[in-house]
Amino acid sequence: MSRYKEIDLTLIKTLSIRNRKSKMETRLAGKPVAAGVSFLDFWESLPRVLAVREMDGLADAVVRAVRNKKAVLFMMGAHVVKVGISPVVSDWMEKGVLRGIALNGAGAVHDVEMAYFGATSEDVAEALKDGSFGMAKETADIINGAVRAGLKDRLGFGEALGRKVLEDNPAHAGDSLLGRAFRLGIPATVHVALGTDIVHQHPSADGAAIGDASMRDFRIFSNLVSELNEGGVALLFGSAVVLPEVFLKALTVARNVYGSVADFTTANFDMIRQYRSMVNVVERPTRDGGKGFHFTGHHELMLPLLAAVVNEKLASDGK
Repeated sequence: MSRYKEIDLTLIKTLSIRNRKSKMETRLAGKPVAAGVSFLDFWESLPRVLAVREMDGLADAVVRAVRNKKAVLFMMGAHVVKVGISPVVSDWMEKGVLRGIALNGAGAVHDVEMAYFGATSEDVAEALKDGSFGMAKETADIINGAVRAGLKDRLGFGEALGRKVLEDNPAHAGDSLLGRAFRLGIPATVHVALGTDIVHQHPSADGAAIGDASMRDFRIFSNLVSELNEGGVALLFGSAVVLPEVFLKALTVARNVYGSVADFTTANFDMIRQYRSMVNVVERPTRDGGKGFHFTGHHELMLPLLAAVVNEKLASDGK
């Protein structure tokens, strides 16, 4: 016999499962789909729990924002371009879903390389061995030259690059987010940390011009963030540090200047949970109103999925 006292399970109080709240019910369960079904049939076949329910809620928030003419802002790191899903963002710009886009410096580099050369993303580890990483002359000349030219006209970083793409009309200009945004009159801002991008390694880099252009873009972006008030949506894809910090500062500037900027939706998409994106985008900005979402997964799957859901919902409204 054990020396220790055991609890008497005959004293427990039971309840009926019929009175218990359950997280899964047959009505919420997923359904198998046949080959060749429509996307809407596929989406409706998924279980209405956890990430599916969350993404459906986010898609509804985007659709409401578009219908009510509220701002939908798309913030992105370079990975969106590097994995080939810029066309999804471009399609949203053409459809009038997005009020503005924001990129980090690397995002602009990859966007320009795709537009001019139809290729991007070098083998960093291999090129680093002999110091050739990031030394593509054409990339630096195009970007640094456009920024210097934009300084004369008091343009932001994204606007200067977008204008350059349209003026030069390179072979793959249609693949450029910055070029498309410029053509459509949609603000595209680029938020640069000096020394982080390959174009900063070149003698053509002008720190004063880069700083002026990116600072102008911060002011433009801060104004865009003010338009999130009461129903807007801010989406972040794949920037762990720069854009979460920029978003938080832009939000406090917008609130300081315009007053209330609240009751909006934010969402962070990344392959892992990152501190700044969770705190600065998902949690703090929506603490006093609104809702924040987080989705873990690969951008090349998650962004097309979200876009397809939103597009289906907008189509059902005749948009």
